[in-house]
Amino acid sequence: MKITIIIASILSVAFMYLASTMTELPYYAGIPFILMLLSIAIIPLINSKWWHHNFTKVSIIIGTPMALAVMVYNWHWLYHTAIEYIAFIALLASLFIISGGILLKENIKVSSIVNSCILFIGAILASLIGTTGAAMLLIRPIIRLNKERKNKAHVIIFFIFIVANIGGSLTPFGDPPLFLGFLKGVPFFWTLNLFPAWLFNNIVLITMFFIIDHILLRKEHVHNKKEEIKKGKKLVIEGKINFLFLLGIIAGVLVYSKLPDNMNLLLKDLIQILIFGTMVFLSLKFTPKKYREQNGFTWFPIKEVAILFAAIFASMIPLLKILELKGQSLGITEPWQFFWLTGALSSFLDNAPTYLTFLSTSKTVSMDLIYHGASYITLKDGSLVAESLLLAISMGAVFMGANTYIGNGPNFMVKSISEDSGIKMPSFFGYMMWSILILIPLFLLNSILFFK
Repeated sequence: MKITIIIASILSVAFMYLASTMTELPYYAGIPFILMLLSIAIIPLINSKWWHHNFTKVSIIIGTPMALAVMVYNWHWLYHTAIEYIAFIALLASLFIISGGILLKENIKVSSIVNSCILFIGAILASLIGTTGAAMLLIRPIIRLNKERKNKAHVIIFFIFIVANIGGSLTPFGDPPLFLGFLKGVPFFWTLNLFPAWLFNNIVLITMFFIIDHILLRKEHVHNKKEEIKKGKKLVIEGKINFLFLLGIIAGVLVYSKLPDNMNLLLKDLIQILIFGTMVFLSLKFTPKKYREQNGFTWFPIKEVAILFAAIFASMIPLLKILELKGQSLGITEPWQFFWLTGALSSFLDNAPTYLTFLSTSKTVSMDLIYHGASYITLKDGSLVAESLLLAISMGAVFMGANTYIGNGPNFMVKSISEDSGIKMPSFFGYMMWSILILIPLFLLNSILFFK
């Protein structure tokens, strides 16, 4: 760790000096983010054991100098990003801890139909309690259900596609970008406009999953004898009180949305975090420890996500700011262009600020569309946004967060929990091969069906 601190200190001094001499952000300011991305993608392929024990050091070496450099260049940027990160990890950790206290004991024979039903239920829950809440609630039961199978990585991959991403597109609770849109003035029920796309994508993905899973399951000889929990019962839920605490998390999000716009941002987040922390404390106090133990609950997944995403948030600030400052010059005018560009960047950058960046970029284009008769909504700041562009931006940010492990917070959490449970997950690029082969053709169909 001493060497890590020395390297981080040297780089911090160099980066801070460079930042103090800059008058505008150069494109090479995005190099640290690329290095962070490549580290997550490549190092585990070379030596997964080394990465498992040293990802914290890599995060410190890349994230700390960038955070300090941004502080020197424009401390407001670091301040707002830090608040966003704290809110992000607080919500993620709260849902992770509370859902870990809900134990679903299934006395069910593993089958492709059962797996498909879990994915569909997860898609519905994702829009009600968020992609993180739904993913944390269902990931352990689906892992246990398929634990005796040889081929099960595909189950987790489709789980990420559906439950951790596309399923959460119907309400502002579903995914952070949509919640930010709600805070900016997008009507709460407007997101139901995404229902046709939600239904189409989930039906296609679940059908594809069923076919793949059925073929693989037929080749296996799975031991289906289950311990009888209670006679006549297929499913037993323990720790039901945690559903009340999950509702408390939703209430915290609602309280946050109702706080005055002119209220100090840090104070608003502290109020929300206090509510989250109270729900977590009550969950830990009133849930028997044995439920989390039987769930295979450990703290490593949230620790890994918190550390890696701290470096990701710090190193992506320059790229997002360059996009925000120069986004108007990109020349995108059509909904399908907003869909693909928002989605492409949401695959690698945090999809919430990416959504806001393109929402801002769309305002100028919207005026021309509105002039020609396009429907629109009015945001809190009085600006107008064409609904066709808002639909494209919303779908791009939410759907294409599934393209990589870092596209959406729950993705990496699900991967970490699965690996912690002994499932060998694809590498960063291996996962991308699945998304390229399955999701990209599906999103091309989306372009044809939903954007003229």
